[in-house]
Amino acid sequence: MNKIGIVLVSHVYEIAFGLQRLIKEVAPDVPITLAAGLEDNGIGTNAETLVTAFEENQGQILFAFYDLGSAKMNLELAEELTDKTVHLFDTALIESAYTAAALLQVAASEQEIIKQLTALKIK
Repeated sequence: MNKIGIVLVSHVYEIAFGLQRLIKEVAPDVPITLAAGLEDNGIGTNAETLVTAFEENQGQILFAFYDLGSAKMNLELAEELTDKTVHLFDTALIESAYTAAALLQVAASEQEIIKQLTALKIK
């Protein structure tokens, strides 16, 4: 099976970096890349940074988690620019990314993780 990775997308670098630190405590073997903040340390996201995060991630299947709506727009654009399979989750960033990573660490299947995360969808 292809290795699954996680991409954390936030408008603020420190949020994504802190979440990555938290996740690595429970899931040290899960590949995680960040697409957070702007080059000038400003608040925001952009598709170019997302494509880089997709390509740098060791996973061929990516679970992408984001904080705000404009990040979702950039994720959808970046998804069109990669050959990797990207699952975009409309779920609470911290809780769902942590849950996915913990399940990946114990080798849960892609389908099982998607099923569990679907229950966390924000409506």
